[in-house]
Amino acid sequence: MLKLPPLSLYVHIPWCVKKCPYCDFNSHVAKQNIPENDYVSALIEDLKADLHWVQGRKLRSIFFGGGTPSLFSGAAIGTILQAAEEMIGFESDIEITLEANPGVAEQKKFVDFYSAGVNRLSVGVQSFNDDHLKRLGRIHGSSQAISAISMAQSAGFDNFNIDLMHGLPEQTVAEAENDISKAVDSGAIHISWYQLTIEPNTEFFSRPPILPIDDRLADIQQAGMVMLNNKGYQQYEVSAFANDEMQSHHNMNYWQFGDYLGVGAGAHGKITLPAQNEVFRTAKTRQPDHYLAKLGSPEILSKAIASDEIAQEFMMNGLRLKQGVSKDYFTQRTGLDFHSVEQIVLRLQSQGLLEQDTYRYRTTPLGYQFLNSVLQNF
Repeated sequence: MLKLPPLSLYVHIPWCVKKCPYCDFNSHVAKQNIPENDYVSALIEDLKADLHWVQGRKLRSIFFGGGTPSLFSGAAIGTILQAAEEMIGFESDIEITLEANPGVAEQKKFVDFYSAGVNRLSVGVQSFNDDHLKRLGRIHGSSQAISAISMAQSAGFDNFNIDLMHGLPEQTVAEAENDISKAVDSGAIHISWYQLTIEPNTEFFSRPPILPIDDRLADIQQAGMVMLNNKGYQQYEVSAFANDEMQSHHNMNYWQFGDYLGVGAGAHGKITLPAQNEVFRTAKTRQPDHYLAKLGSPEILSKAIASDEIAQEFMMNGLRLKQGVSKDYFTQRTGLDFHSVEQIVLRLQSQGLLEQDTYRYRTTPLGYQFLNSVLQNF
């Protein structure tokens, strides 16, 4: 039977200083002053319109993504958090994460974010190599990245993530290892180490850079995994490594097929309705100008997910996790019987791509090497 999962909140801040050539997110270069006050008002009205999806739950986590959320003031972030707490309420150990770009890092802002209630930062370093940062179109250099991390720690942020990319244009194994080494030395308790992929509708898609050949990419991935493990960072998802079991609550809720409200221009959400035995997706107006024009009545597209798509999405998320998926959890989060995917799972198990213990199916080391192919079976 379908059960009500934990609830998170995603807040999208769409503006940035410069569009990176690999970025396919809903981000827009701020050509003049950002309408911060108007956008905060729109976000609050947007959240009010979503309150009927809450169904008595409190928020497990909040994530400010973008764009570049750190362009906003601490006061603006605080206003949003206060509204969310008053309208919905927070669980006692709520995780509140804000993405920060080292290129716009300011000590006072980090202090203000912390005072506003943000208790976790995700710092978009991507690399500590100046040549690679330039090729990635980043507005910061390695020294700014190190400085931003130091500012965050001085402001009180012990809990912070560093985003790192690998498989960069012409990157060597030694360069990838050096990035990881500097991230570890910074004191980060969480490292997101993900492969650069070329996405449609990006500058890199129109003018592809020279990426490492498959053999070198495999060497980079193997060396990086060994290094992170040796440094005490346990892999709990394909691209996520945490020290002292400090997994991201927000991302875990995504991967475990939990619910989340999405507010802001282009924000997406997922909502479970046990009484109707349905799972919905929601999406908001994408263009910031159009979103602001709808102040008080944001356009919301909501669509029930077909049962075969629900099963597919659950498995595609759950098998990214090291802990895998259980039959009971599958039923609780999808409302479906595990028989709907069991034949696929057993076939992948016979191929050595999945394994089973008493309660769970999980991806094997071989399966992780061919994860995209594994997930395409669902």
